[in-house]
Amino acid sequence: MINFRTDVIKTKLKIITENIELVKENLPGKLSEFKALGLVKDGIYKRIEASIQEVISICSIINSDLKLGIPSNREEIIVALFRKKILSKKMSEKIKELKGFRNFLVHRYGTIDDEVAFKNIRNGLPDFKLFKEEILSYFKSSSGDEKTSES
Repeated sequence: MINFRTDVIKTKLKIITENIELVKENLPGKLSEFKALGLVKDGIYKRIEASIQEVISICSIINSDLKLGIPSNREEIIVALFRKKILSKKMSEKIKELKGFRNFLVHRYGTIDDEVAFKNIRNGLPDFKLFKEEILSYFKSSSGDEKTSES
């Protein structure tokens, strides 16, 4: 029987949801408006970065709880969750893209191309909801034969 840390995962999913709602509320419809946001734009970048990190963290927790092995990198975690049918192929590819975008934000923060970032953010926002749906669907389907833990 597997003990999932569902309370931790649900808290992380809530953080993602709150971050994405804040981004949606503050993300303008036009690139020119986005470029002029100043500190708000920086906040959007940080919320997206934090949300992507939470996605990666959730994947790592599930990998650990299922004892899928010790990965040599985060990419192996995504592959393992795909192989176990926890993540769809489409979602596993989206997470790899999100991870790349996070690295772009973290390592080139001072020289971010606002146009590229704006497009990636607008196009990627629905992916967070889909990720949440896939994770919750997996927990729902596995709850009949696997124990979830609230600790």
